[in-house]
Amino acid sequence: MNALRIAIAGAGGRMGRMLVEATLKDAHATLAAAIDQPGAAVLGKDAGEMVGAPCGVAISSDSDAGIAQASCLIDFTRPEGTLQHLESCRRHGTAIVIGTTGFDAVGKKAIAAAAQDIPVVFAPNMSVGVNVVFKLLDVAARILNEGYDVEVVEAHHRQKVDAPSGTALRMGEVVAHALGRDLGDCAIYGRQGVTGERLPSTIGFATVRGGDIVGDHDVLFCGLGERVEIGHRASSRMPYALGSLRAAHFLSRVKHGLFDMQDVLGLR
Repeated sequence: MNALRIAIAGAGGRMGRMLVEATLKDAHATLAAAIDQPGAAVLGKDAGEMVGAPCGVAISSDSDAGIAQASCLIDFTRPEGTLQHLESCRRHGTAIVIGTTGFDAVGKKAIAAAAQDIPVVFAPNMSVGVNVVFKLLDVAARILNEGYDVEVVEAHHRQKVDAPSGTALRMGEVVAHALGRDLGDCAIYGRQGVTGERLPSTIGFATVRGGDIVGDHDVLFCGLGERVEIGHRASSRMPYALGSLRAAHFLSRVKHGLFDMQDVLGLR
């Protein structure tokens, strides 16, 4: 089996370093390129040295050249940067795994358009465990479809710039779809003052930002006399990295199309 050639965007960041480590430990993958933005302090350094395993791949700001050397790019950066990388992947026929969150409707449309030419995995959370939770939420919502109020609570580190998290929003979408609702019509993203009684058709979201919390997510189905909670706790970013590599290997078997982790894990 030929090793999958992986390029990593944002290689000097917290998630990027975890992706570098996971790639170097994957017996069926090789680190083809490590990319970071112009002016980043890590430029020119051996990507493997960041994780104690020098590999001879220097971190570069030339994203186009790095993408051209790879069979798959893994990107957990920011929407504007990811969309630029997406176009480069499209030109070079390079697959892409997108873990970036916070895209607007225009960005999501661009991702779908690129997927007509290249294979794309675009998911709000690459963790295998979180994607199992998505499946459990679908089952729970279909059973607890009457008499239960749904609330989504998420917590992340202080540096996270978007809220609610992409994972929390996806949890809400899964529940809303199972209940035959449109999340855009029933979501409540904040409560303050005299709000009146809770409408039973709504799905509430609460956001916590602080410290170095990697990612906590809980969905509460609150009924009369009982509460069902389905949640996930991440103690490190490694599950996201391992899931991303699993997605990259999945894309090596397809020519084009838009997929998510439910496809990767066979949970459809």
